[in-house]
Amino acid sequence: MSRRLVVDLASPHAAWRVPPSTVATIRAALGPGWAVVEVPAPTPADGPGTPEAIAAARGAEIYLGHVVPADVAKAGRGTLRWAHTVTAGVAPSLPHLAGTRIVLTNSAAIHAEPIADWTLAAIAYFARGLDRMREFQAAGRWAWAEFTGFEVPVREFGELRLGVFGLGGIGGAIARRGVALGMSVAGVRRRPARGGPTGVRWVGGLGDLPRLAAESDCFVIAAPHTAETRGAVSRAVLERLPPDAVVVNVSRGTLLDETALLDALDASRLRGAALDVFDAEPLPAGHAFWRHPRVLVSPHVAAVTARFWERETGLIVENIRRYLAGSPLANTVDPEAGY
Repeated sequence: MSRRLVVDLASPHAAWRVPPSTVATIRAALGPGWAVVEVPAPTPADGPGTPEAIAAARGAEIYLGHVVPADVAKAGRGTLRWAHTVTAGVAPSLPHLAGTRIVLTNSAAIHAEPIADWTLAAIAYFARGLDRMREFQAAGRWAWAEFTGFEVPVREFGELRLGVFGLGGIGGAIARRGVALGMSVAGVRRRPARGGPTGVRWVGGLGDLPRLAAESDCFVIAAPHTAETRGAVSRAVLERLPPDAVVVNVSRGTLLDETALLDALDASRLRGAALDVFDAEPLPAGHAFWRHPRVLVSPHVAAVTARFWERETGLIVENIRRYLAGSPLANTVDPEAGY
């Protein structure tokens, strides 16, 4: 009987739909003695798993999906040894794998480059006054006097202090770009002893978050959602930010006190906020963020890139090579840490 790998990566969205070339590459990497079963119907992120995925998982050894649904994990008990999610966040999958010996890997580093690009673009949007330019353009107004008279504040990247909460794959990529652009960069992470990219001034633990905020003209939230980080960017932390600071969230909405952020924006204490993630998604109609002049709303698309499957295929194939060799897998998730 052949060993089995399940590809449960169908999607109604082109960016996240596995291409045939990736499936062919996976087959080639496995070699003889393996069966690759594709699940044709998309698996809802918040469901127990489709009947096709559950049936395919029975007796399977490897499962590749957007999440690991509860009934898929249950069906694979006893035979499933490795599950991989093509997302960075693993909170929806972890509870279903508790108490099993299934190794979970994720794709955090795969999303790092496009999210870091988005973050720097968001910083520029406020730092260079592009938000106000768009406003003046809509009004048909040649705002030369407003910019040359410094009524609209503009800043160079080289004078900005960048604080990054979370220095993993995504936060590290953001920090490297900041250093390359001449920013003064500092960060906070769960294990500060691991340090950060070359050029980062200092790296602290979660207790140093207020200090990071106080020293950040641009405060970027890039930490994973865990029990420790939930609500970490509180009102008290936001109140430590300098006047005219910019807040960027590319993590999860649950890390940020959105009510406190709105209060700071309404009081004109902050220059702006660029948000790709929200506590409630999709962002409800009528939410104050939609029409706020100091908020850039992005519909959780900072990671979208035409190069995603190129990078994702490389990660999957490398881990297949490691799996077949009995070596530790890349991007292995720590169940206790939550990422």
